[in-house]
Amino acid sequence: MCSSESLKLLQGLLLVLGVTFISFALMVWFGPDQTYTLIGKNATPEQIAEVRSQLGYDRALLYRYLDYLRELATLDLGASNSTGERVSSILARAVPVSLALMIPGFLLGNLLGIAAGLAAARHRGRWQDRLISGLSVGGMSISFLVIIIAFQVFFSTPYGLDLFPVRGWKVNGLASYLQYVTVPTLALIFVTLGYNTRFYRAIFIEELGKEHIRAARAFGASERVLLWKHVLKNSMVPIVTRIMFSIPLVVISGSLLIESYFGIPGIGLITFEAITSGDQPVLKAVVGLTAVAFVVIQVATEMLYRVLDPRLA
Repeated sequence: MCSSESLKLLQGLLLVLGVTFISFALMVWFGPDQTYTLIGKNATPEQIAEVRSQLGYDRALLYRYLDYLRELATLDLGASNSTGERVSSILARAVPVSLALMIPGFLLGNLLGIAAGLAAARHRGRWQDRLISGLSVGGMSISFLVIIIAFQVFFSTPYGLDLFPVRGWKVNGLASYLQYVTVPTLALIFVTLGYNTRFYRAIFIEELGKEHIRAARAFGASERVLLWKHVLKNSMVPIVTRIMFSIPLVVISGSLLIESYFGIPGIGLITFEAITSGDQPVLKAVVGLTAVAFVVIQVATEMLYRVLDPRLA
């Protein structure tokens, strides 16, 4: 078991190194050159050489990458090229906002997806299953951007209900938090519910076809007991896998659109601004810490597997 854990840890470490090296190399080769931004276009060759040396542009790629790994390990991530603020301070302010914004929609989207998937699996082939599956496919076919704009217009403008703020994040208590989080949460649920329902329906149908389920049904177990005690319990490993590995993707990619359009100062918005301005210190920090988060989640998921199913220990 120790050798297996060591192998998985090594795989995680190689994943971090691979992702961070590729992303770092792409940013170095294709990212903006900050030299002329700092000193202008009329600088002398000596001034250009001095600034490029200060920025580290004259060093070999490998040495610059090793410095990048040291920055990640020590969380000494440098300063933003755009604002001059420490990147660690920017992230410390932005990450809690993104978590507070994305967690409600993420959790509700998965819980509703599990419930809808169970209902569809229970009534497989009947009108309930066809209705849930049809709505799921319909929801999956609509662009995330279209949903965000539609929800903004409907819930936050005089053309609709005009109940919630259109943009911003002026949260100073529970009431204001609910005001700002409701529309993004509803948009995220709408986007993810179809995908979640289709995924959970598939694993529940597979579980319903197994021998132990047929045996329990033959011994008179009710459908409710079958679904909640047997099917759901025995499906926890794929459920946990999906939820755990979705966390970084939802926090980064999901918040990128939501925060940009709602003007919420989380990790998605600062990533979007870093991309548009070529702010490499911020981009390198986001990419590197996301890769680390994947490895941490992989380890945590393995630990949860052993709790849910001791046979996997």
